[in-house]
Amino acid sequence: MDTGKAAFEDLDRLERPVFEAVIRPHRSLGPEGFRIVMILLCLCSIIASLPFVIMGFWPVAGFFGLDFLGLYLAFRINYRQGQSFEILVLTPIRLLLKKVSHRGEAREWLFNPLWTRLDRRDDDEFGLQELTLVSRGQQVVIAHDLSPTERESFAEAFGRALSDVKRGY
Repeated sequence: MDTGKAAFEDLDRLERPVFEAVIRPHRSLGPEGFRIVMILLCLCSIIASLPFVIMGFWPVAGFFGLDFLGLYLAFRINYRQGQSFEILVLTPIRLLLKKVSHRGEAREWLFNPLWTRLDRRDDDEFGLQELTLVSRGQQVVIAHDLSPTERESFAEAFGRALSDVKRGY
């Protein structure tokens, strides 16, 4: 009976994540900030268009309204695209990468960590530009939404975890 328990513990150890990360695009303006910007922009548009309306050039107010509408739509599209994310889970026996788009479309890749390497594309001036998982002819870009400095720290942590798994955990 001890061998069954030991086998179960070994299986549990092999399935336990060594590294987990959820990567989301950064959005510097939160919902409250967005509301404040939109209110200020609306007030500025009204104040700037009032003299034109008083002088009889009322179509100018419509163009200010179109500017406001265009900026509002641009922010909404930006926030919608910010709903995408990547999930990376590394265990001693598998590496799971799942990318979910802002539309909810999911794609998954499953790699053997022993056959997977992390490739980097560095730029002397701008830092780490791209991280790619490469395994048996398959290449997938990861951490695209991180800044170069965030990507660098992510690459160090993930690279260390991948090396630990390859050395036997």
